[in-house]
Amino acid sequence: NPSMSRQSGKSSLLYLCSQHIKTNQTLSISLSPLNKSGGESLTCKFFQELVNILMDYIFKSNERSSKILDFHHPHQLKEGLEGFSLDLPDHPEPLEQILVDCRDTLKYGVKTGHPRFFNQLSSGLDLVGLAGQWLTSTANTNMFTYEVSPVFLLMEEVLLKKMQSIVGWCEEEGDGIFCPGGAVSNLYSLLVARYDFYPEVKTKGMCALPRLALFTSEHSHYSVRKAAAVLGMGSDSVQVVPCDERYPSPEGLFGLVPFYVNATAGTTVYGAFDPLTAIADVCDRHKLWLHVDAAWGGGLLMSRRHQGKLQGIERASSVTWNPHKLMGAPLQCSAILIKKRGLLQECNQLCAEYLFQSDKHYDISYDTGDKTIQCGRHVDVFKLWLMWKAKGSEGFGSQVNKCLENAEYLFKQLQRRADFKLVFESKPEHSNVCFWYLPPSLRGLPPGPDTNRRLHEVAPQIKAKMMEEGTTLIGYQPLGSNVNFFRCVFSNPATQHEDVDFLLEEIARLGSNL
Repeated sequence: NPSMSRQSGKSSLLYLCSQHIKTNQTLSISLSPLNKSGGESLTCKFFQELVNILMDYIFKSNERSSKILDFHHPHQLKEGLEGFSLDLPDHPEPLEQILVDCRDTLKYGVKTGHPRFFNQLSSGLDLVGLAGQWLTSTANTNMFTYEVSPVFLLMEEVLLKKMQSIVGWCEEEGDGIFCPGGAVSNLYSLLVARYDFYPEVKTKGMCALPRLALFTSEHSHYSVRKAAAVLGMGSDSVQVVPCDERYPSPEGLFGLVPFYVNATAGTTVYGAFDPLTAIADVCDRHKLWLHVDAAWGGGLLMSRRHQGKLQGIERASSVTWNPHKLMGAPLQCSAILIKKRGLLQECNQLCAEYLFQSDKHYDISYDTGDKTIQCGRHVDVFKLWLMWKAKGSEGFGSQVNKCLENAEYLFKQLQRRADFKLVFESKPEHSNVCFWYLPPSLRGLPPGPDTNRRLHEVAPQIKAKMMEEGTTLIGYQPLGSNVNFFRCVFSNPATQHEDVDFLLEEIARLGSNL
């Protein structure tokens, strides 16, 4: 009963723990309660109380009347609040305090599953995915060899084949791996592409190669430039292609002879799609590696209504796809898909004999750890596999459609209001909607540097008030010549039209006196 701890302050387990303290039987998490006399009962009670805390948090995350965050500045959290301390003790603390710490950690965090959380591309709290996450942590295994992770590795193979099929590759094509985020997936694409063109780089390094150039649009994710820096090519090797407002211009690719082109399917801020077919034509003509960063837009492939926006993706040499975004899988869940089978293994394999022995009694092709630049690898596949079982492909499609319908609803509401201005007058391509709030003091002013300077200050001031009140959360940023504007993104299917209406009214309320 979650209300027990909220109302009385102590549950039966907290009372039980306090009795252990009084009799000098304080337990430490480092010494499992199962190892103690009567430990099985105490362990069950501990986890029951922990589940109560988690369920209470889940229910609150879906209560529109509850706050998204209880904001405190870093120095306040570091100094300690109401008995919550970040300091690490020399001696073990009682289970009672451990449970209080669990509750306080959630209390001072951000409820990203709240239907009025619009701040990030990944939001929502899928309960089946959460169950998968809990099971994964319970199993606590590693994704490098079949001998320690047989079921999870087979699940990864099934998921990768399914995703490659959805992209449009044939059964004889396709490889991949699940990675810690889209930035790492993009790094893999560049790493493997370079090896495909210049395999000697694996042993001789960049000094054996000519100076390489790669292309990406100016609205692409910054991880492309970071990957070039990490891989020793240097961020200056990245040639930025100018965009025609929302649409990158493929003509900008005709400047140098590159080896790699990154096209974005769903840009982070505007939710725009590069013209994949036109870019693929250029890459085919010049024999370039085409990578499609569909970290944000890949989820649209699940929707028959919207998958046409990714026409041409099947011609890519590699694809980044983040199910933890539009598909709603719990963080983190990202895949790099490579069209040429075997290339990942050739690029990264070093045959560490303590892990990857060639004389094992099973099919060692399932020892996928040598495909990666990591050694240990977290299990990110089970939650997605479980969600797919629970929803089916059609369920994911309906979920994606709901998010895009919310974006269209917000777009139409903004069109009707004089106190807001859309960054783009055309219908959004994705679930991103970008707009300015115009306080009464700025309405009717002529456009110009002074108006822009004042408008630039509006979004940060509203966001600060929003964080202090904790009722909703949305991001803002400048981009190019556009001063600070709000970016609302929808990836939580629990969000309803009433939440969209609340967001607009809350922005207007917080900004009316600016």
